[in-house]
Amino acid sequence: MVDSQVVAFTFVAAVLTLTPGADTMLVVRNVLRGGRHHGMVTTCGICVGLFVHATLSALGVSVILMHSATAFHLVKGAGACYLVWLGVQSLRGVVRGLDQHAGPVPAITIDVVAPQHCFLEGLLSNVLNPKVAVFYLAFLPQFIGPTDPVLQKSLLLTGIHAVEGMVWLVAVSIVVE
Repeated sequence: MVDSQVVAFTFVAAVLTLTPGADTMLVVRNVLRGGRHHGMVTTCGICVGLFVHATLSALGVSVILMHSATAFHLVKGAGACYLVWLGVQSLRGVVRGLDQHAGPVPAITIDVVAPQHCFLEGLLSNVLNPKVAVFYLAFLPQFIGPTDPVLQKSLLLTGIHAVEGMVWLVAVSIVVE
């Protein structure tokens, strides 16, 4: 028998996945910077971040954040600061590339980074992303029944979301390259 909550979650998570946001832009940037492989490694970091959200939600951290505006705003602020930092780092790399070349049409060089760095960027981008945090804080519990084992169901639903994210962001990586 198919669980209607799982089916409903699959569609809702697909909408979230296909909505362009910080994770998608990070994958695009990393593909442009280091190729398809960097986009795929970034995608893995992003999907691991989903499991961080699900685990925290299942363990009740979401309740604390939902009831403490200060705690939620701190997490949201940390996410915003991280996204700004990523943007500044991208701009600095472009400016350094422009400064290094003389001539009428300067070539843009972008710093090459290790794949581990791409994974960490993906993980942090997702974990600190307010859109994903709100989804897991507010919506994930709606798809868990009163008799469901909370952690197992959270991880199942997150697995579905992660597969959707993998398929979408790998497709983005392929198209962008």
